[in-house]
Amino acid sequence: MVQVNNRKANPEGRMALLDHLKELKNRLFKAAIAVILGTIVGFIVYQPLLAALVKPIKDLNEQHGRQAALNFDGVASSFDLMIQVSVFLGVIIASPVWIYQLWAFIVPGLHKNERRLALSFVAAAVPLFIGGVLLAWLVLPNAVRVLTEFTPQGGSNFISADVYLAFVIRLLLAFGVAFLIPVILVGLNMAGIVKGARLLKSWRITVFLVCLFAAMAAPGADAMSMFYLAVPMLVLFFAAIGVCLVNDKRRVRRQAKVSAETEATADVATPASDLENL
Repeated sequence: MVQVNNRKANPEGRMALLDHLKELKNRLFKAAIAVILGTIVGFIVYQPLLAALVKPIKDLNEQHGRQAALNFDGVASSFDLMIQVSVFLGVIIASPVWIYQLWAFIVPGLHKNERRLALSFVAAAVPLFIGGVLLAWLVLPNAVRVLTEFTPQGGSNFISADVYLAFVIRLLLAFGVAFLIPVILVGLNMAGIVKGARLLKSWRITVFLVCLFAAMAAPGADAMSMFYLAVPMLVLFFAAIGVCLVNDKRRVRRQAKVSAETEATADVATPASDLENL
């Protein structure tokens, strides 16, 4: 949606369809520029980043005495891996920009309170997403070690670079998106779709699902690896439920105030001057 210079003349940010499409094109262009710049940074730090990605596989050889290596199947496989890693890193680096552009496209069509709420969502979503990705990065070595323990005795792990990269990206995105779920719950509550009391009643199911996800995403040799992942997720979930409960109470008080004002106004007789004007 277009940025309106004169907010007083057009408080709701209304515009023609072509203006909407033009503004969308501008927002997408800015987001694409940010991703391209982030990708350039990805190219610059690719070598140390690749060394960090391959380190869990090297540790299998050095610390656990296994035969494991990252295998490049084709002639251009190494170049493809560099492109994919750099673009993925560029998307993560540019996440504050493209999330903001999405917010800025929606903001002019919202009221003042809704715009402030949308900005709060962006401010919370970016660090949570990045925090989830960083946590997944810490879990990655343990996940590689545990999953390769199922290799039969005498076997070797020659892992395809494409398969390994897909596994890493899915792991990072799974954690990043999981950390965004509490923000989504708060947004649904603000929209009146989900009640905080209903979320609180289903806390047992929430705890079970979080622990199940932690067990699958970070399978460790003991329960501590699951514990380290499940605890921050549970804290975020219950913090979101607390925000929903506070917002529900605020909504009830606001509705009660509006109802009281409506009843008080209904008891007041219409002045004779207003009746004459009618």
